[in-house]
Amino acid sequence: MDSGNQTTISEFILLGLSEKAVLQPVLYWLFLSMYLVTFTRNLLIILAIIKDSLLHTTMYFFLSNLSLADICFTSTTIPKMLVNIQTQSKVITYEGCITQMYFFMLFGQLDNFLLTVMAYDWFVAICHPLHYTVIMNLKFCGILLQGSWVLGALNSLLHGLLILRLSFCARLEIPHFFCELNQVIQLACSNTFLNDLVIYSTMELLGIIPLAGILFSYSKIVFSIWRITSAGGRSKAFSTYGSHLSVVSLFYSASLGVYLCLAK
Repeated sequence: MDSGNQTTISEFILLGLSEKAVLQPVLYWLFLSMYLVTFTRNLLIILAIIKDSLLHTTMYFFLSNLSLADICFTSTTIPKMLVNIQTQSKVITYEGCITQMYFFMLFGQLDNFLLTVMAYDWFVAICHPLHYTVIMNLKFCGILLQGSWVLGALNSLLHGLLILRLSFCARLEIPHFFCELNQVIQLACSNTFLNDLVIYSTMELLGIIPLAGILFSYSKIVFSIWRITSAGGRSKAFSTYGSHLSVVSLFYSASLGVYLCLAK
């Protein structure tokens, strides 16, 4: 491969989490176990919601879609990593890298939107219980779900198209086990100002705004729960609300951790 700039490339090299041969079996079985647990857990949630008519409510409707998004999100990266470890290959094609980035961003953003929608659902259920069925009707829930998919798809498509306009140098090694947007952009030889601008702009619009919506909803929920006079009712409300809060906290903590690691 020439050492100069080039606009047409065929593959990238995924360096993975570690290049030590002794750690590869450990990483393989660790990530395989995590993937199978995540896949099975979310699949069981979806099947349980479909089978039990008592769970055909707005909350479980969004939960089933969140479980589907989680399955797709992990399936965009982990299987490829496992195949690379098993075959002792670090190669991913250019087309495969672009595709992986697209779906990784799509399902990651979809997770973000669905958590925001679920927080709003809880807000309406606890703060406006008498109007819940009117506000969270089937049509409105469908609009929220479709909007989440469309915004996620458009955001991923925008970043994907901007990647296609870049030219890359001879050094095409990605210091990760999957094609992460920022890491790929750092390999480009051409000007990446527009890519960086779009990344930070969409991060503020599609990251900070949903997070602000979640924080607003939760603050209202906490205030409403504290106004419940019954200790039993307050405890029940907090236990139900706490499970969703833990999921949101885990999602944003993991996202922030990944971002800080990649920013180094």
